Amino acid sequence: MNYFDYSIANDASDAIESIALNGHAKLIAGGTNLLDLMKENILHPDLLVDINKLRNYQDIFENANGGIRLGALVANADTAYHPLVENRYPLLSKAILAGASPQLRNMATNGGNLMQRTRCLYFYDITMPCNKRLPGSGCSAIEGYNRMNAILGTSEHCIAVYPSDMSVALAALEATVIVTGSNGERQIPFEAFHRLPGDTPHIDNDLAADELIVGIDLPAAGFEKHYSYLKIRDRTSYAFALVSVATGFEMDSGLITKARLALGGVAHKPWRKKEAETFLENKPATEDNFSAAADIVLEGAKGFGHNDFKIPLAKRAIIRNCFIASKEQVKS
Repeated sequence: MNYFDYSIANDASDAIESIALNGHAKLIAGGTNLLDLMKENILHPDLLVDINKLRNYQDIFENANGGIRLGALVANADTAYHPLVENRYPLLSKAILAGASPQLRNMATNGGNLMQRTRCLYFYDITMPCNKRLPGSGCSAIEGYNRMNAILGTSEHCIAVYPSDMSVALAALEATVIVTGSNGERQIPFEAFHRLPGDTPHIDNDLAADELIVGIDLPAAGFEKHYSYLKIRDRTSYAFALVSVATGFEMDSGLITKARLALGGVAHKPWRKKEAETFLENKPATEDNFSAAADIVLEGAKGFGHNDFKIPLAKRAIIRNCFIASKEQVKS
């Protein structure tokens, strides 16, 4: 049994003060991942701070930069079906709806989605060594059953993958994470928010211990005509990605004038290689070009036995998804 206290924050400063004063406190909104971690004895917070009353972060609206702000406490389902998201950022809508289940999407929040922890089998098995749970204990996945694990950005300390579908689309859209804490508000470019494991695999992101996510800003350009989200998984619902690809293009007379590619299911964070995007710009949408871009994205990819298949699978997925994105999408 995990014993803990529970409090309700009335505003952001209340929540920030609670977590700043207590290093074992955790914020809770939807709780779809946090409660799993507590039930599996991975996390043992002694205080849960409920932030669902923070009304300032429960809306989606146009921001001053011509894009939109996604409130951190908006449910994933409400985000996916919001007219501004569906019409201007359909790539994000499709990615969100590919994740989890309807019940979980109704509970999970945008901020919580970004804060998900890995679903590595050994992270969830507290009888096995895991550097993400206990730094310095070792990585059981490297020599173990690693079919779901990473092929890019790995280290000798960790080969876990980050599970969010929503974040793969946010990476392709070049979103910005807005956070607030004891030292005020700051903006974190999405590519800098999540971290590769390196020698600190227990640190998942750049959020300070006394900070909380208040929103996610999307730029004005949302690839509303040329986009695709492809998720390859073991079953068609309620399964994490083996490989996923978010692709957004801007096209002019058959040429790709702007390209964005992000992969999920392959690394400790959504994976982008800007060199591949630059390579595709001002080129026609051909299999040769998509294949060459895929090779750039996957440069340095390494399997660990059970997950070797992910490398050719990822290449085929990139090529396929680029072809889909190169065709103008018709809204249903």
